[in-house]
Amino acid sequence: MSVFTRNDKPAETNKPFEAKPGEVTRPPETPSASATPVAKPAQAVAQPLPSTAASATPGVSVISKALKITGQLESTEDIRIDGEVDGDVRAASVTVGSGAKIKGTVYGKTVELSGTIEGKIEAEKVVLTSSARMSGDVIHKDIRVESGAYLAGHCKPEFGKS
Repeated sequence: MSVFTRNDKPAETNKPFEAKPGEVTRPPETPSASATPVAKPAQAVAQPLPSTAASATPGVSVISKALKITGQLESTEDIRIDGEVDGDVRAASVTVGSGAKIKGTVYGKTVELSGTIEGKIEAEKVVLTSSARMSGDVIHKDIRVESGAYLAGHCKPEFGKS
């Protein structure tokens, strides 16, 4: 069997002839071969992945519900936690999802709690949603507690005071 190049000359290597997408190629005429055109199969076109809520919000690090972290988390941007953290969390803004659990202190300019914290919150603005479960003190400047939220601890409007 002969291998042909784009110029239909015998190749010096064992690389087979490759057609460009949409190009029709013909092997050289020989008495035993027919002149039937050969088309290269169409290649799949890569489609962009659908965006998620996390990727649509720039600057937010997400700890998914599948993750359990032991240790301290720090970010200069925002953090959303849907999993479990055993340790302190410090970020510009911290959002604790309804299925999330944190054992430690949560620091931030804004902290919104929908899950569970066993420890302490220190933030300028704190929001405890109706599904929040807080066991520990909340040190704040501004606080909002929705009906149904559970709070076992003290609310101290001392944030930023030394």
